[in-house]
Amino acid sequence: MKSSLAPGIRLVTSLSRDTWYRSFTLVLTFLFYTAYHLSRKPISIVKSELHRNCSTVIRPADVNITDNVTWCDWAPFDQNNYKTLFGVLDNCFLVAYAVGMFFSGIFGERLPLRLYLTVGMLLSGLFTALFGLGFYWNIHSLTYYAFIQVMNGLVQTTGWPAVVACMGNWFGKGKRGFIMGVWNSHTSVGNILGSLIAGAFVSSSWGLSFIVPGAIITGTGLLCFFFLVDKPEDVGCSTPMQETDGSAVVEVSEDSEAISFCGALRIPGVLEFSFCLLFAKLVSYTFLFWLPLYISNVAHFDAKEAGDMSTLFDVGGIVGGILAGLISDYTGARASTCWVMLITAAPMLFLYNSIGQQSLGMSVGMLLLCGALVNGPYALITTAVSADLGTHESLRGNSRALSTVTAIIDGTGSVGAALGPLLAGIISPSGWNNVFYMLISADVLACLLLSRLVYKELLNCCGRRQGFTEI
Repeated sequence: MKSSLAPGIRLVTSLSRDTWYRSFTLVLTFLFYTAYHLSRKPISIVKSELHRNCSTVIRPADVNITDNVTWCDWAPFDQNNYKTLFGVLDNCFLVAYAVGMFFSGIFGERLPLRLYLTVGMLLSGLFTALFGLGFYWNIHSLTYYAFIQVMNGLVQTTGWPAVVACMGNWFGKGKRGFIMGVWNSHTSVGNILGSLIAGAFVSSSWGLSFIVPGAIITGTGLLCFFFLVDKPEDVGCSTPMQETDGSAVVEVSEDSEAISFCGALRIPGVLEFSFCLLFAKLVSYTFLFWLPLYISNVAHFDAKEAGDMSTLFDVGGIVGGILAGLISDYTGARASTCWVMLITAAPMLFLYNSIGQQSLGMSVGMLLLCGALVNGPYALITTAVSADLGTHESLRGNSRALSTVTAIIDGTGSVGAALGPLLAGIISPSGWNNVFYMLISADVLACLLLSRLVYKELLNCCGRRQGFTEI
């Protein structure tokens, strides 16, 4: 009788209650962090609207302005130092984010995750919308926009530690790079959606480019409040078992003490991957905040077209994250996978700046390739690598080590995320070539920081092959 059931119904009934709850949590956390990144993206799209080439803009009949080449710009970004001012706005957000990240994990461990995430998303929605309301309130104060960016940077730190902790509660310290790579695509999906939504309004009413994303993350905050379950035991589901490097399994100890900051730093590989992520995130976030303006300036696209084109970088990032996870799963060499992608990214960045704008096809291809090579290592380090280090054998199954290690690695990376856009704002007035030289140098430094781990992985690989030959 059961064989007569439709295949889809058989699939549904074959899944356990635990599986349904875990799948639901996976989808929810994906949506939540997608919303976080979606609300960060509008500033990069709107930059090319706040300061543009007014000679190419049709002046409305009711505007009576003579001999003013910046009549269509939005003060205070209508002066020649507009790139520096944009850099100030980026840095206000990113420095606040970097500083807040080191403290956010502390609050996240002591507060209910559902409420912590809910408040974080509601406040993120508020400050994102307030930036856009500056358009309707006719605000031209740099102090206002800078303050909004600082506050938004602080409240945005609620996202990553909380969703990682929630995933850890339900799924344990998973090590599969492919699964984590797919889940981590929420970053690129959020960037893409944020670009498309902001681009839809930027040329007509740029305030909506912030207000609409602000409303979306507010909505996901309400979704979190009503539906997120922090821990499996709250709904009678089983606690995940943690796999070790051998065949045995050990259960997570909820009563273990959180590992100290210095203790986490002593875990082999934490320092190397942390500083590698600093430079990798420097490159990634420079593209996140400056790519639309670069495309607009170099390829002479309008704000919407530049924003749409910039999404290709994030599409490549999705592919790169999944590919990095697959390769590292197959080889077991996380550091080497990152090293190869980073060292390949350096010449690709040079080529994109040199010939990437020669044709539309060339631009599309180079953006996809650069996105994959730049964001692949970034995605791998923040997910699978952090899980590997958080389950190091010296920790003896400490369930609270993963969040601490993740906070250290991502917090250090956030310092690079703050430095990249700031340096771009300072360097770009001297020419975009110098910005790309800075990005290439950062990629090379990231590779150098991983050299010891890569060498160790190669020795282990050669040792395994030699042992197999002798047998």
